[in-house]
Amino acid sequence: MTTAAVGSPGSARRYLHSLWLLSARDLRVRYATSALGYLWSILDPLVMSAIYWFVFTQIFQRTVGHDPYIVFLITALLPWVWFNSAVSDFTRAFNKDARLVRSTAIPRSIWVNRIVLSKGVEFLFSLPVLVAFAIVAGAPVGWGLLWFPVAIVLQTALLVGLGLLVAPLCVLYTDLERTTKLILRVLFYASPIIYSVGDLPGIFPQLAAFNPLSGIFTLYRVGFFPEVWDTLSVVVGALMCLAFLGLGILVFRGLERPVLKEL
Repeated sequence: MTTAAVGSPGSARRYLHSLWLLSARDLRVRYATSALGYLWSILDPLVMSAIYWFVFTQIFQRTVGHDPYIVFLITALLPWVWFNSAVSDFTRAFNKDARLVRSTAIPRSIWVNRIVLSKGVEFLFSLPVLVAFAIVAGAPVGWGLLWFPVAIVLQTALLVGLGLLVAPLCVLYTDLERTTKLILRVLFYASPIIYSVGDLPGIFPQLAAFNPLSGIFTLYRVGFFPEVWDTLSVVVGALMCLAFLGLGILVFRGLERPVLKEL
């Protein structure tokens, strides 16, 4: 999955096995200590979708997005929750389990990848909500739905790259944890969640293409809303996801020792 995971087939299998065990433990702990359990995977995006749907359809005259608007919202809000929760957890990835990070022989990249995997599984668990709303709202389904797995792969690459950047930097520079939270708040409105790239005026669609989430959300939506397709956002977004992955691997290699000393 990342730098330290490559090697002999045996070490790769051990890495993947450990990755799954850690991710499964995270999920068990999350659901075991919660009365609502699995429902938390869908409650947050569902409430957010309901709020924005009500505001933009019942209070204000909506000029963005496409009908059915609730499906339009959910197709971006579900992956946004995966992105937001994973990046938030990256800021504490090493500090939270500092003793294990220092003492274990497992490649340290696993503490990032476990977050990506466990939050990704929660995202998959929430997809039945999208299916249900698409059926109830009568959203048309087209061949563009084949892009959905591609969006998942690209988002996984983006999150792994960001995790390998954010996690070690937050150990070395503690203020970055708060900075990351602020950036995520801004990024929510700077990403095409309550609107599509095509709704932006002037040069903003071109600028939005440099936000990799623009291309990713377009791929999630195009199966239901083929009119949102934006080639520039998709191509640039895919390239940026790969660039973040490569940059994350390089930075992680350089910072791994300083991080272990700091822990």
